[in-house]
Amino acid sequence: MINSSPAAPILDRLSNASSAEEFFSLLGVDYDPKIVNVARLHILKRMGQYFAKEQFSGATEPEIRARCKAMLEQAYADFVASPPIDQRVFKVLKDAVAGPGKPTAFVPLSELK
Repeated sequence: MINSSPAAPILDRLSNASSAEEFFSLLGVDYDPKIVNVARLHILKRMGQYFAKEQFSGATEPEIRARCKAMLEQAYADFVASPPIDQRVFKVLKDAVAGPGKPTAFVPLSELK
């Protein structure tokens, strides 16, 4: 991790964060460690999805910080409301539930030798 000063812009500080807990700390978002321990990658991936939809050009540093905080709060709330398997943030979880007409990768135990 690159050490960044507290005066560094929030986007720089977030890009240097090395843990989910650091994101929560930098943005001042309260969290339950039990939820973060189970869903840390899912929460950060979801925040990244929200982040990808944002345009920060012309925004002030306090506005950027507030928007980043809101994105993390929403991503965290998504996983407070339901578990990662229900949210299906990652492709492997999306693929685990085949849609109608889509073949599954199921192999019965009787077929294993």
